[in-house]
Amino acid sequence: MPNKKYLFFVFPTGQPQPTKKQPVPAVTIKKIVMQENYLPNRREQFLWWLSTAETALVKDAVVDRNRHSIVGMLVLGTWSFATLAWAYFFSTVVSAWWIALVLGIFMGGLILFIDRALIKGVQKSKSNGWKPLVFRLFLALAIGLFMAQPALLFLFEKEVKVQASIDNEKRKKIKNTELVKTHQDEKEQLLNQKTIATATLNQYYVEMVNTRNQFIAETDGTGGSKKIGLKDIALAKKAAADKAAIDYQTILEKLTPTIQYADSAIQLINIDIAKEQASFNQLLNNGFITQIEALDHLIQQNKAVAFRYYLLVVLLLLIEIMPLLAKYLLPSGTYEINAELVEAEEIKLIKKTYS
Repeated sequence: MPNKKYLFFVFPTGQPQPTKKQPVPAVTIKKIVMQENYLPNRREQFLWWLSTAETALVKDAVVDRNRHSIVGMLVLGTWSFATLAWAYFFSTVVSAWWIALVLGIFMGGLILFIDRALIKGVQKSKSNGWKPLVFRLFLALAIGLFMAQPALLFLFEKEVKVQASIDNEKRKKIKNTELVKTHQDEKEQLLNQKTIATATLNQYYVEMVNTRNQFIAETDGTGGSKKIGLKDIALAKKAAADKAAIDYQTILEKLTPTIQYADSAIQLINIDIAKEQASFNQLLNNGFITQIEALDHLIQQNKAVAFRYYLLVVLLLLIEIMPLLAKYLLPSGTYEINAELVEAEEIKLIKKTYS
């Protein structure tokens, strides 16, 4: 089909109404508006595409060219910011920078397509224009709250790292306490067995030492009957000392395995605790979640950080909704009129074709 030019403007040809200033002649206005030979450059075409404007219609709308270029630049700014923010976020999650960049471009593109769809929704019907705005407001709030965290992590990188290190040390202590508590009953049981066995050995050892000392004192005359030599009393004390030594040796042989088992079992428990603690320590890092928790602790403890956090959230919120807000607030021009009339003509043509 040959290209058709739709112009739906009626310009006054009579004398203008008297005003304080002489109005621009109708012919001049017509020349300004009907620039059929205007050729937009690639930059303008790209900005118009971002603003969801139809190039064939907007290029003939002199005033609306700049309006849609402004909206396009705002969309470009939001797109660029979203790409950089998401790329930085993914850089805290993955080690390869190029993967973070690709994922950032993907998420930025997703935000771009959402913005274009919502802007197109406002453009389609001004009466329902508030619905895309409300939806984009909620989306911007969610994105703003989420993306404020990576931005703050970047701004307060040193403070967050220090807080993350402190938090990790606290986690280590808490984990160690939990491990000790888990094996506490078993260790206490083994320690009780060892304590009882050791106390029994000490009792027999003291008895052996006392009977031996009594025998020695009896034989050298320093104690007992005060008679030197092996007399009846000394022989009796020697027999008691020998019996005590034998009893001690017997109980020593009996309880030594118990004491050794308790020591080895306690040592194994300590080794298990150390291994579990080491494994837990290896899991601790300065990843995104760890930094977010450290940031939350900073916000709770530091009012200055909390103020800047909420200020940044508001700023990001404004950046996110600015393209849609600009499209909603900018007045309707000749482009919208032409677009509605062209669409109406197409609908009539389709109905006529299939009727």
